Amino acid sequence: MSAIVTGGTRGIGKAIVLELAQRGANVAFNYAKSADEAEKLKHEVEALGVKAFSAQCDVAATDLVADYVGLVKETFGTVDLLVNNAGIARDQLILRMKEEDWDAVIDTNLKGAWNFCKAVLRPMMRNQNGGAIVNISSISGVVGMIGQSNYSASKAGMIGLTKSLAKEVASRKITVNAVALGLVETEMASEMNAEYRDKILAQIPLRRLGNVQEAAEVVCFLLSDSARYITGQVIQADGGLAM
Repeated sequence: MSAIVTGGTRGIGKAIVLELAQRGANVAFNYAKSADEAEKLKHEVEALGVKAFSAQCDVAATDLVADYVGLVKETFGTVDLLVNNAGIARDQLILRMKEEDWDAVIDTNLKGAWNFCKAVLRPMMRNQNGGAIVNISSISGVVGMIGQSNYSASKAGMIGLTKSLAKEVASRKITVNAVALGLVETEMASEMNAEYRDKILAQIPLRRLGNVQEAAEVVCFLLSDSARYITGQVIQADGGLAM
């Protein structure tokens, strides 16, 4: 069993990589700039007794993504699982948002997911048991957030991509689901000022942020054989924030 996790060197992506490795999957992950972190993670994965593959890859570049997936297939022999986790945020009110900030977020978050989905489908279709894809969306794509027109649009687009693709490939035993995450304890969340953090927590029924391990376990469930009859779904893991 082999998996690809985009943006897998930090935060939620890293937790997913390690959880998959602990469950016995060979794991490939890409990075944009963090070569040192990628090398450290590669050693962590291999220490768990499975194979690891890492390489720099711009998820928004269609040809580069196709080449990357080809290398993973060559290295592992199969591509069974995909997690589209790579994403960026460049928040600003729409009247102040620069066009390049809109383009960068859409290209990375939405086009990047489309690129990887497209690239893995042929290898997955050749698998006897198909495969599984999980797209990491956000509650921002479900309810919209002020100052996140680009981010919300990209994450809502991932939900539409999920549902459409799930219908296209179900006959080939490939499941496609999305996880709409709420606020998760990451480096970005740790930089929030105390007043804003308290304001957010007051809106979350469970009164806390999620953690990366919780996110990873939800994703890995959707990738597992236990979820083979689940497809086209959006699982909200947000502490009740968007219910």
